[in-house]
Amino acid sequence: MNLLIIGLGGFLGSVCRYMISQAIPKDSGPFPISTFIVNIAGSLLIGVFYGLSQGKISEEFRLFATVGFCGGFTTFSAFALENFKLLQSGSYFSFFAYILLSTTVCITAVLLGVYLSK
Repeated sequence: MNLLIIGLGGFLGSVCRYMISQAIPKDSGPFPISTFIVNIAGSLLIGVFYGLSQGKISEEFRLFATVGFCGGFTTFSAFALENFKLLQSGSYFSFFAYILLSTTVCITAVLLGVYLSK
């Protein structure tokens, strides 16, 4: 049942992301503003859901909202929450390493993927 709950949330999150990308004019310049807005909104939402999950909402709703909706809406929100938890636990080295490695290794992986696809 949890997989259905997560799947429904992911579907709705993905649809919302697409709707936002369509609502923002494409001529907004080279800065990817729609992705930026989605990442901020998703990070805010996952923070709210995380705060509420501390005994204020059911496990099913937490899965629907965080793993499903926010996961479909933007994976950056999960990245932001994981970094928040690292800071909260005092794991500063892991915090900085995760940010640095995630950005550099993932951008390199995109470059490699583009290269391999040619």
